[in-house]
Parts: sequence; structure tokens; C-alpha cells
Amino acid sequence: MPWIYLALAGLLEVVWAVGLKYTEGFSRLWPSVVTVSAMTASIILLAMAVKTLPIGTAYAIWTGIGAVGAVLLGIVLFGDSASPLRLVCVGLVVVGMVGLKLTSGVQ
Repeated sequence: MPWIYLALAGLLEVVWAVGLKYTEGFSRLWPSVVTVSAMTASIILLAMAVKTLPIGTAYAIWTGIGAVGAVLLGIVLFGDSASPLRLVCVGLVVVGMVGLKLTSGVQ
């Protein structure tokens, strides 16, 4: 269950990271409500996950999911660069997250 909490927390981190773009500096009500709600839920789920998972592993994976998701959605939604080198670097983040999961010792 902690890995599910962590995955959901990471996905919600993507929601709030991308949501920041839509809040326009928290000047738009509904995007701001969604963003702050996603932030809160993400932190709560991360806290639930670290009851069992090592903090370093959980935090790195949480931020990795957020970073990879934000980069990919930035490409799709905002026309951010999708250069081959950038995509390789994102792939390295994914490899690092998988490595941390496999070496965490927690099922």
C-alpha cells in the first residue's frame, strides 16, 4: 500500500506543478483551488507512504514523478522543448527512480 500512496502522491504533484501555470500567480480562483487541493493531498499521501518507506527513497521518487510528469505535460500542453537530450535526461530520472524502488527493500 505505501507504494500506491507514493504513486498517487507523485501524480498529484504533477497536477499541482502544472496547475501553477494555470493559476496565473494564484489570481484565478478555480485553478488555484485545484492546485492547493492537489498540494495538500499530495503531502498527505507522501506522509502516509513514509510511515513504511525510507524517507530518501520516497522523497526522491515523489519528486521524480512530479518532475517527469511536469516535463512531459510541459511538452504536450505548453510546447516546451522535446529535444532528444532533454528526453534522455528525463529517462535517466526514471531509471534512477526504478533503481531506488528496486533497492529500497520494501515491497
